[in-house]
Amino acid sequence: MTWLAAATTGATPGAAGQAIGYPTLFLLVFLGALVPVIPTGALVSSAAVVAFHQTAPLALLFVFVTASVAAFLGDIALYWLGRRGMKSKNGSRWLEALRSRAPEERLSQAQGKLADHGVAVLVLSRLVPAGRIPVMLACLMAEWPLRRFVRGNLPACLAWAVTYQLIGILGGSLFKEPWEGVVAAVALTVAISAAPTVWKRVRS
Repeated sequence: MTWLAAATTGATPGAAGQAIGYPTLFLLVFLGALVPVIPTGALVSSAAVVAFHQTAPLALLFVFVTASVAAFLGDIALYWLGRRGMKSKNGSRWLEALRSRAPEERLSQAQGKLADHGVAVLVLSRLVPAGRIPVMLACLMAEWPLRRFVRGNLPACLAWAVTYQLIGILGGSLFKEPWEGVVAAVALTVAISAAPTVWKRVRS
């Protein structure tokens, strides 16, 4: 990725690099929404670190718009595929993938919270590590129409993009070299993602 290469070398990407970097960020975040194995939060934070060190005044805005739109469209595509699977007699591989990533305990919790709080749970699910898929599956099982999911998912993606961009800005402000900020931002996002699993193991 252009931003990561620039951060590693300490260089500031020019217009050509940015033209490559933003579409790359969009594609990776979009794919990360469809296939939840790509660390999209770390990508957004890393892009924000490099954007923070750029002289272009709108660089951070472009990162925010690119990340939030990609996450939003990826979520909508995954939800649409999940709805198709719910309506199909034979299901679908996308629906099975969602179910495999939503343990029964977390799914039950998501269903209960969704019934009590509605759209607010959907908004918060993107900010909680490993919370997005169980809540999305709960929405599918509650037979939410696509339009209702879209209304709740829009603020969720905006809040997610802002949160991880702020992590990147924090990392960028603490260090003079972009690569140092990238390392700090990635370490922080990984720690946040791993915290619930570690806490659960400690308690057990």
